[in-house]
Amino acid sequence: MEQTAGERRLMDRVRELSVQFATQAAGYDERAEIPVAGLDELHAAGVTRAILPGYLGGGGLSYRAFGDLVRIVAAADPSIATILVMHAGAGVGLAEMTHDSLGGLFADEFLAGKRFAVALSEPASGNRFLNPQQEAVAAEGGWLLDGAKRFVSASEIADYLLVNALADGVPAFFGIVPDETVSIISIWDTLGLRATRSQLLAFHKTLLPESHRGRASRPGDFAVIPAGLPAISLGIADAALAALVDRATSRIILGQPLSRQQWVQFEVADAQTRLAAAHALYEQALGQADSGQPAYFGNLCRAKYLANKVAVDVAQLGLRIGGASGFLKSSPIQRHLRDAEAGQLMAHSTEVLAGMIGKEVLRVSDDDPPS
Repeated sequence: MEQTAGERRLMDRVRELSVQFATQAAGYDERAEIPVAGLDELHAAGVTRAILPGYLGGGGLSYRAFGDLVRIVAAADPSIATILVMHAGAGVGLAEMTHDSLGGLFADEFLAGKRFAVALSEPASGNRFLNPQQEAVAAEGGWLLDGAKRFVSASEIADYLLVNALADGVPAFFGIVPDETVSIISIWDTLGLRATRSQLLAFHKTLLPESHRGRASRPGDFAVIPAGLPAISLGIADAALAALVDRATSRIILGQPLSRQQWVQFEVADAQTRLAAAHALYEQALGQADSGQPAYFGNLCRAKYLANKVAVDVAQLGLRIGGASGFLKSSPIQRHLRDAEAGQLMAHSTEVLAGMIGKEVLRVSDDDPPS
């Protein structure tokens, strides 16, 4: 699908902003500070409106254009890209899930620049973030939640949270405004994607209002997070490869650039080819999503699996080529490696995806007894 003129203009502006993001990424990472200014600039550029589906009053950005946008931002600053994906996932998700009940409330707030965060993952439920284990208790006006949600990106600046819980034994989704019953458990000191500040939130009898309850996701909804996660790892891999090439061509060993050594050429050939394959698989999945082919979701899972692994491999190769200087905090190489590792942990993790893909290929049913 060819990009529209509006999408091309948007991409040009995002590329301009990303040049600035890249120069500031190391500082935000070092300080573990949310890059609020960058998020505001993306909103001002029209990114928020573009991502929101057309029937909700937005621009209805295609999957392919959305993937390109996230990848461009992630190559410059993957923390901004991660917050953007989660913010859009929560905002668009709530706008779609409550459209029949609340009308355009969340869509209007999303377009107005209010900040949204995804609070679905539970400490004890692993990757089963769509199937909560925490039971909310029925109360006047809704349900009360006592529990916790982990890795809530940019939760400290969120105006709304997308939260799920078991309501009367059924998984249910709500949009809530964080209040005094929601507290941050300050344990944020991660290895990578530090500027996302993806905190652990505690809920103390927090009201999940019946009026703000949404329906379950259904076919045709814009799958923001599944479509965005592979692009984050691909952007990291693109940046890691660029840093690797720069280092290999500028580092002189015994009077010759390191790029002249055969082992470097062989390793780079393998890394670049696998990265190109990951990009191609991702592009195929996005094209399938734009054309409404059901296979798109499975291929997005494959694209995330491959992109996660390739990003780590390219970043590790960059460290080998960079040598000891690549191990310094001042080098972008070490940051790419830390950020690449984080992608593998995002649900669904590479281990969970491997199981899903392997079962599908081998035609193994979840009902089959273990051998």
